[in-house]
Amino acid sequence: MPHKVLVLGLGKVGSLVGRLLKDTGFEVGAIDSEERDDFPFPVFRGDVRDGKALGKQIAGYDAVVSCLPYDLNKTVVEAAVASGVHYFDLTEDVAAARHIKALSASADCVLAPQCGLAPGFISIVGANLAKAFDEIRSIRLRVGALPQSPRGMLGYAFNWSPEGVVNQYLNDCEVIHGGERKTVPAMQNRETLVIEGHKLEAFTTSGGLGTMCETFEGSVSDLNYKTIRYPGHLDLMRFYFHEILMKNNRPLAGEILVNALPPVSKDVVYVYAAVDGWKTVSGRREHMLDEFVHAYLPRRMTGDTWRAISWTTACSACAVIEMLFAGRLPHKTGFLKQEEVSLADFLKTRNGRHFQPGGNHHPAVT
Repeated sequence: MPHKVLVLGLGKVGSLVGRLLKDTGFEVGAIDSEERDDFPFPVFRGDVRDGKALGKQIAGYDAVVSCLPYDLNKTVVEAAVASGVHYFDLTEDVAAARHIKALSASADCVLAPQCGLAPGFISIVGANLAKAFDEIRSIRLRVGALPQSPRGMLGYAFNWSPEGVVNQYLNDCEVIHGGERKTVPAMQNRETLVIEGHKLEAFTTSGGLGTMCETFEGSVSDLNYKTIRYPGHLDLMRFYFHEILMKNNRPLAGEILVNALPPVSKDVVYVYAAVDGWKTVSGRREHMLDEFVHAYLPRRMTGDTWRAISWTTACSACAVIEMLFAGRLPHKTGFLKQEEVSLADFLKTRNGRHFQPGGNHHPAVT
């Protein structure tokens, strides 16, 4: 019998998650704010804020994947734990992940938050690079979801949740610096990247590391995550949030930005990970830098063409779900850190294979 997975929220990513899982062979159901008949699986109307009602709807499924706004995940994960149902989400919110981890001690199921792109796939890549080193000096992780043809001074389009982007720009960021685990402000420490001839900038934003600092504390001198944007974006966002004080009204700040910079269909996702350290090569200790650099473009799957940010996020989550039911995750219950996931096994899954060279992406250089 196929495993049964319940998808919560059929937005930009959730609708693809459901279709991908269906195509992979899972028995899929979904809950949305209204009943719908335009999906190849049943969609039920439900209020995820009602924990008791949600618990009844979750019962009978093997796993639930939340594609909801991060502030709704607390109720969902509590219902999943009570029902013994495996839990996955796409959040980058640090507080939500901490709450989920606190519940994991008594859970008879896997609790796997942060299964998207960043944190998520970037964490898997960074940890995989780090495994090859005897001693690590630094781990640098960078991700950017951008329009292929930027317009205006900001050079951006809101293909992702405005609430999530605003929080990334304003919440503090966890890093390891000089061997110490610290919290630093967002929108700091700008650097320049050149990928496939495109000059880009990167700066600190919140949430992208997931649990990486906890995992690598004591074994790395420097670990940080930065968001990639087109040059000039950072200065304008600092002005917007701090000089005219839009930081004091986050909902309005997001609404204004989405109105000015609506989603585009032709986007590109840049993924950059670099580990600097020492390896033993042919019996000799050598100082080396290993990099993973790719540009991912929109891709056709499940009968439609999906934005790069949508399919990279959805495929990352679906690949980890596949690994769970194939017995390829490191444990069968408790809290799953994304950096515990094997990149080699991830890339062998039906959904993870889309990240491999030779798919709809191409390597880049820095």
